[in-house]
Amino acid sequence: MKLQKEIDFILAVDALKNVNRRNYNADDSRRENTAEHSWQIIILAQILYPYAKQKEKIDLLRVIRMLSIHDLVEIHAGDTFIFDEALMEGKFEREKIAARKIFGILNEDLAEEFYNLWIEFEEEKTPDAIFACSIDRIMPFILNSYTEGKSWTEAGVTSEQARKIIENAVKRSSDEMGEVFDILIEKNIAEGRLK
Repeated sequence: MKLQKEIDFILAVDALKNVNRRNYNADDSRRENTAEHSWQIIILAQILYPYAKQKEKIDLLRVIRMLSIHDLVEIHAGDTFIFDEALMEGKFEREKIAARKIFGILNEDLAEEFYNLWIEFEEEKTPDAIFACSIDRIMPFILNSYTEGKSWTEAGVTSEQARKIIENAVKRSSDEMGEVFDILIEKNIAEGRLK
């Protein structure tokens, strides 16, 4: 069958629904899975696009494509909590192997296209990738800020660690979002979600 590789790929990426993340859903009832996170950041990118610094240089469809595939590596590499310094070591190398494995299910042209989009996202050098990465970092921040912040309190995340994410990802992408998240950091400190 002509579409067999594509069907095999779609069946393989269904496993993303089984990859649990450290963050909890907005109702604090359970941890979210990576498929849910991917869906939510695709919507968030469309909502926050008007606030992007380099909006005229950003291709929103490319951003959405990046966001839709960037976490597929977690099927083989697992989710790495951004504040877990020990697990962050070697993350890129582990995920590169996982990217080749998952995208390798597809025909060669599409496999390379997805792999190159994934690399662009990870390198955070283009306006599309900078914006996409900021959106990826923002969603867990929002979830922790408007819930009990369990994933932060369980891991002992500090305000300094959160500020680093805001400086390195969010403020590169948008001044307005940076200002809002500075305010949220203070709120989270005051309410005991961040040390």
